[in-house]
Amino acid sequence: MSEYIRLKEANCKNCYKCIRHCPVKSISFSENQAHIISDACILCGECFIVCPQDAKIIRDDTDRAKSLLAGDAPVYASVAPSFAAAFPGVGIRGMEAALCALGFDAAEETALGATLVKKQYEDLVRSREHEVLISSCCPSVNLLIRKHFPAALPYLAPAVSPLEAHCRDIKRRVPEAKVVFVGPCISKKFEADEDGSTVDCVLTFDELAAWFESAGVTPEPEPDDCVPGRARIFPTAGGILKSMDCDEKTCSYLTVDGTENCKAALRDILDGKLGRCFVEMSACTGSCVGGPATVRTRTAPLRSAIAVSNYSGTEDFPLERPAAEKLERDFTELPRSERLPSELDLRVILQKMGKKTPEYELNCGSCGYDSCREKAVAIYQGKADLTMCLPFLRDKAETFSSNILRNSPNGILVLDDELRVQQVNPAALRLLNLSAASDIVGDEVVRILDPAIFMDARRSGGTRAERTYLAEYGKYVDQTVVYDNTYRLLLCILRDVTDEETARQKKEEISANTIEIADRVIDKQMRVVQEIASLLGETTAETKVALTKLKESLEDE
Repeated sequence: MSEYIRLKEANCKNCYKCIRHCPVKSISFSENQAHIISDACILCGECFIVCPQDAKIIRDDTDRAKSLLAGDAPVYASVAPSFAAAFPGVGIRGMEAALCALGFDAAEETALGATLVKKQYEDLVRSREHEVLISSCCPSVNLLIRKHFPAALPYLAPAVSPLEAHCRDIKRRVPEAKVVFVGPCISKKFEADEDGSTVDCVLTFDELAAWFESAGVTPEPEPDDCVPGRARIFPTAGGILKSMDCDEKTCSYLTVDGTENCKAALRDILDGKLGRCFVEMSACTGSCVGGPATVRTRTAPLRSAIAVSNYSGTEDFPLERPAAEKLERDFTELPRSERLPSELDLRVILQKMGKKTPEYELNCGSCGYDSCREKAVAIYQGKADLTMCLPFLRDKAETFSSNILRNSPNGILVLDDELRVQQVNPAALRLLNLSAASDIVGDEVVRILDPAIFMDARRSGGTRAERTYLAEYGKYVDQTVVYDNTYRLLLCILRDVTDEETARQKKEEISANTIEIADRVIDKQMRVVQEIASLLGETTAETKVALTKLKESLEDE
């Protein structure tokens, strides 16, 4: 069904919200992107509703409708009865005027077709041929049964939807007409495409509202000369039953709305837990007034239900009813191609997910699946991957970080923005002479370290490093403090450099002593040299005097 709901990959943030809310888990994840699995999707639109990043886009058929208007054939609009909630106070004549301003030839209420269908249901109930009968008005419910509960197909009422009934009636009266349905439903697009001839185009209320806005058309109330038929109540929870003559006393009449409730009801039906009954089923909570393509009114279920109820009447629309066979329809199974893993396959995948025993299977649902085993099946089928298990990733990250903290030779402390110690590793405990982490965790760091460097790192939002002497502990440390702006935490790494510093100091002391000794030796040598020089100087002088006198004596002779 990816042709009806597509994904804007740039917007998908891998949050798994769509898979958590998908009632049939028809969304797969690969390469951190969501993908719709067509053969499992029931087009309920839940993924479109809940996506926080607006990554899901409904197929827009506005251009298709415009091309019909550009043709020669008359174009009729079949307007779903929930329009009374989507365009409150306008009325069908006001809607027709606005649609004609866009180029339509006429507009009628789909509630006319609903009147024909509800009469078909009444006859089916009275015939007593069906122990259990499920309404077939909601195409998402029909898809749910056809794809996921095919064993319940015999219970699905063999009748067309109000849309099909109304479009057939229009084309009976105006054979050359083209019909565009307007409603709150995404799955109606599939219904129209599957039929291929009855409905020519489907627009959502959101598409029509955008078209009105771009064309400068504002729907305004017009005098309404239509009989307020009671089938207008169809789009509310229990609306089908409210419009029916539930006079078959041997039959129970039940209402179920919301896909999860529908699934539970189908399981009860298949388990034989229900007696003779007619079950009105709607995939949307609150029925059609809560449809996915009614952004403006979807968050106002009570006001929407009241608007539809006030617009409906107590009598049936006066219609010429066609032969029963004209409103009949058979529903066939739409098989899915899914491989199921063996128990061994599941166990291997669960082991990879860190689910070593059943006690590890938390079934938290954070990945979007209801249980760890269901997630493992999805992994086997290629719909999910291991990284979608948040507890597994958290445990893996915690184990990895714990191993680092536990085995690091450096002392590590983590402080909060108030300079309170949040975490301390064994190396730091030894370095700071602490017996246990509880001795300091939760207390201010000033108890064990000078807070100045921490305050400086927090103020500057960067990294600070210094070598300092911890006099209280008799240790030299290289202290590095990093401030994390995102989580407002301070990470302190203490590297014990006492031996290195002691060795350096000894080396410096030895060097100093060596220099001092060298200086003394040099001084002594200089004195000796000077003394020798002095003695040499005196001896030379005396020799010179003696030789001079000897020379003079020789000359005198």
